[in-house]
Amino acid sequence: TNEHLVGANIYLPNSNVGAASDKHGNFEIIRLPPGTYKIVASMIGYVTSEKEVIINGGDIVEINFLLNERLVEVGSGMIDTLKGTYEFPQINVIGERPSVLNSIPGSANIISSTSLKSTKPITGNEIFKKVPGLNVVNEEGVGLRANIGIRGLDPDRSRTVLMMEDGVPIALAPYGEPEMYYTPAIDRMKSIEILKGSGSISYGPQTIGGVINYITNDPPLHSRFSLGLKIGEGGYFNGQASYGSTIDNIGFQVNYLYKRADKLGITRFDINDLTAKLKFKTGKNTRIGLKLAFYDETSNSTYVGLSQSMYDSGEYFTIIAPNDELAIRRYSASITHDLFLSDESLLRTTIYGYTTTRNWLRQDFSRKPTTDGTGVVFGDTTISGGAIYMKNSTGNRNRQFEVAGIEPRIHFNFLFWGIKNDLESGLRFHFERAFEQRVNGNKADAQSGELKNDEIRTGYALSFFVQDRIYLAENLIFTPGLRLESFNYERDIFRSSYVDTSITNNGNIFAVIPGIGINYNISNSLSFFAGAHKGFAPPRIKDAITNEGEALELDAESSWNYEIGVRANIASILHFELTGFRLDFSNQIIPVSESSGGTGTGLVNGGKTLHSGIEAAVRFDLHRVINSNYLLSLSISSTFVNSIYSADRFINDGSESINIKNNKLPYSPEFTLTGIFDISAPFGLGLHFSATYVSDQFTDEINSIESSPSGETGRMPAYFVFDITGSYNFPTLHSSLYISIKNLLDERYVASRRPQGIK
Repeated sequence: TNEHLVGANIYLPNSNVGAASDKHGNFEIIRLPPGTYKIVASMIGYVTSEKEVIINGGDIVEINFLLNERLVEVGSGMIDTLKGTYEFPQINVIGERPSVLNSIPGSANIISSTSLKSTKPITGNEIFKKVPGLNVVNEEGVGLRANIGIRGLDPDRSRTVLMMEDGVPIALAPYGEPEMYYTPAIDRMKSIEILKGSGSISYGPQTIGGVINYITNDPPLHSRFSLGLKIGEGGYFNGQASYGSTIDNIGFQVNYLYKRADKLGITRFDINDLTAKLKFKTGKNTRIGLKLAFYDETSNSTYVGLSQSMYDSGEYFTIIAPNDELAIRRYSASITHDLFLSDESLLRTTIYGYTTTRNWLRQDFSRKPTTDGTGVVFGDTTISGGAIYMKNSTGNRNRQFEVAGIEPRIHFNFLFWGIKNDLESGLRFHFERAFEQRVNGNKADAQSGELKNDEIRTGYALSFFVQDRIYLAENLIFTPGLRLESFNYERDIFRSSYVDTSITNNGNIFAVIPGIGINYNISNSLSFFAGAHKGFAPPRIKDAITNEGEALELDAESSWNYEIGVRANIASILHFELTGFRLDFSNQIIPVSESSGGTGTGLVNGGKTLHSGIEAAVRFDLHRVINSNYLLSLSISSTFVNSIYSADRFINDGSESINIKNNKLPYSPEFTLTGIFDISAPFGLGLHFSATYVSDQFTDEINSIESSPSGETGRMPAYFVFDITGSYNFPTLHSSLYISIKNLLDERYVASRRPQGIK
């Protein structure tokens, strides 16, 4: 109609940068650093449009959008992120528009592509440690395994966090073994969504800690090729190439990543990572998205770490078990179909499947002198438990996982008694199976030998959820929700401790998971939110059914989670989010997996725990105050959390029984703080400074202060890490050059004491 549109959203996807058009249809996005950007314009009732713009230093670029009226529209609210013609059909936890945060019933964070580009991370841990509420443990220093805890929860293998990529679960077995041995490479991510409030009940099965959703690049509208190369010390190489385009109604994107290192710290690895996305517009009201991926990793990952004497004497880079080798191979596929049922409803159906092979050769060792040793000894032999005696044998822990599922979700906008509702509901059927064998070899590098254990674990899950965003007023949103989870599992043991057997048992878990959230938006720049929901996580199958085949009928991990907070954007200068939270567990499951320092299987100790605290994120755009052409931005994120055992609970420490009530939970630092200062000059130079402080933390239930000779227990001192990245952008070449220095001050600190010594 060639009329000016008032209130159209113009924004950079997956960032906090955006604007709204005024009564003349004008908008302004100022002081973007030099680079290439995708700018999106959207408005209810119109077809979403996107344009690519190149910003050179000091440029003023004019962009005009002509939005065509839409015949098929989904409506407003969260599903506004689904309706553009260019978007790839997939599940987003939050969405792309900055304003969508004002309708999220809980604390939420978006790690934008701009943030990823400025940080130039080697690992995802560098990114996650900047998010308030998250505690990240470095296992091998290169981020091959994600160990993330939220709000004081145990970070081991990210078990209490629902981890997804493009809306599809990625853990080995999301219900029965939710462990992150495969971690998506941060190098190929467009953005990351993090949701910690009551909105997490729309996903699952884990609803305790929150949801982390990695988002990969979608097929572009126009042909685009990119090439990235990184080199570093220790033989580090990272090469990535991608190409994508859209031809008529078909769009595609292919990305290949290869990275390796000979000795980055103590870690050697070799990774091939291939991803392809394909989208089809199959009709006026339908579209299909297909994603295929392949991942292959070989690394010298190991469980054994330094003894305390080795750490004290500075033997930081000693490779104790050079023959240890972890091989991971993963194939995955998903297909998503969108059907716009009407102007106000969308049916989105996702079918997914993946297989993961995780074979791990680990050399055996002893804390005492042994008759079957190789003669190689580390540590202090004069202290009991202070030495590591390497054995002439191996334990090959070989596992294969098969996962498949189908999940239809319907989004429906309607008026009920004149009140606007955004309803989302879905059903998921999920299947998973794990094959596990333990093969013991008789040499230090043996990959085969005698079969010790052999079993299959199978799970079937059926879940349902409904969540309705009710607009009681234009600025008041009430969001009730409900999730139902049913999980049936079986453990078949064919061989145990070298003896053939035939043991089968099964069990089931059913849970009702309610949640509620409230948003009160005083304006687009100031919003209050509060929420409460029930946390749920099923027990591991190998814990719920013992090696002897006894079904323990363990309860699911259960909690009530509460939060209240505020989000604000003051004159586009000061942005902040402040959240208070409380997680009250009636039965927190204490991990007994080998990765958490346990025996690997057996009766789980459950108990009451309480997590309470405050998390804050603040960004101050100084350049807007001084009206500078230089982009100057200071960001601070911080978390204070008190995580304790909140009821009487007695554990044995030698011959003594100790009540650990009011003790701190292991691996739950009380205070974390990250500060970031970004400088971007109009001529293309950029500087990124990052500093992180993590307070001291305990590593066992009795809160031991003194370190054990093995290094496996004892308080972990606080540490401080400082990183710096410098970059220069060449707009005419569509290229950039950067140099990063990680841990500039060469800080030496204990990142973890588990599973078998200091890392």
